[in-house]
Amino acid sequence: MERRVVVTGMGVVSPIGLNVPELWEGVLASRSGVGPISLFDASRHDTHFAAEVKGFDPTQAMDRKEARRTDRFVQFAVAATMEALRNSGLVIDTTNRDEVGVFMASGIGGIATLSEQMDVLRSRGPGHISPFLIPAMITNLAAGQVSITTGARGPSFCTTSACASSAHAIGEAVETIRRGWARAIIAGGSEASITAIGIAGFNAMRALSTRNDDPTTASRPFDADRDGFVMGEGAGVLVLEDLDYALQRGAPILAEIVGYAATSDAYHISNLSEDGEGVARAIRLTLQRAGLHPGDVDYINAHATSTPAGDPVETAAIKAIFGGRSSAPPVSASKSQFGHLLGAAGAVESIVSILAIQHGQLPPTINLHNPDPACDLDYVPNTPRSAPIEVALSNSFGFGGHNVCVAFRRYRETGA
Repeated sequence: MERRVVVTGMGVVSPIGLNVPELWEGVLASRSGVGPISLFDASRHDTHFAAEVKGFDPTQAMDRKEARRTDRFVQFAVAATMEALRNSGLVIDTTNRDEVGVFMASGIGGIATLSEQMDVLRSRGPGHISPFLIPAMITNLAAGQVSITTGARGPSFCTTSACASSAHAIGEAVETIRRGWARAIIAGGSEASITAIGIAGFNAMRALSTRNDDPTTASRPFDADRDGFVMGEGAGVLVLEDLDYALQRGAPILAEIVGYAATSDAYHISNLSEDGEGVARAIRLTLQRAGLHPGDVDYINAHATSTPAGDPVETAAIKAIFGGRSSAPPVSASKSQFGHLLGAAGAVESIVSILAIQHGQLPPTINLHNPDPACDLDYVPNTPRSAPIEVALSNSFGFGGHNVCVAFRRYRETGA
């Protein structure tokens, strides 16, 4: 019999909350986490705003010396992990440490540290570069630091597939547990790319919104007036466990992960395939592997970045599987509230999906006031809505044509 995989803990650092309860409160309040950039002087940039994490203190999760040596994205990952472990009650010790893994994603890694050290190189020369540059910069050090901090000695690595990174991490963690290679895996992603070079780079691609006169409404997925995505930062972490192990230790079971699929468009370095075939195929495969029919799905948390080209493609892919508005489930875009967390997006949006199942609340798509005729599904505009939710899907897509879909279901003892 195939092993069942459940979620027993969640942790988050986000622009609308520094922990899971704060995140959910912000979702239900339809709050925007977007505002003027404070992490650097953005006055010369085309975009002056982002969804920053405010009030974060890394020393709440790691000692001051370690915090000084690590990049912000690593700090976010450790903080979210510690919350997830506390909530799961999973204690990692000599009895289980070799069977607990860490799959921690990042799309970009320590770009802030790299930027700072490039300035040092130019102004003071190579002899003044920090010995911690490389460990702080490389994407896998979030996974490495989480493993070191927690003592988890099972399989550990970093998935990097741009904005699909942490969705890949969750899906591959599920499959690793199903193979019996781990009892539990700390899975998620972290990103801290609100830097001068990060914003300038995405501006050069014309990917970011430039609605500087009204930042809080700049992220507006599915709206006819959308003009690009809003950069966000943060981390999301889930504790995934073999069901038998979770039951054995009396763990809280928040949801079950019943399906996962990953596909590639093989089309373009940054754009989704215009026909949405790769996205639709990921959704279809996820349903097949979960043993679900389209009518079983109660909610979809969309990738929906608020770009002119992307949102209609995802809409078309959803319609290819579920039909039009009358038959498709409600869809919403969490990026409307906390921006695009890049490599961390899939994990944080998975947490929102699980919270939606737990609380019977459809998260809103805020800033949706002038619907695009090409985007004609039920996007739960502007305010949350009560609804019974048994099954939720979370979509994530990354530059290079990476598509991921993960299916979550309310836990049932029988699994039927």
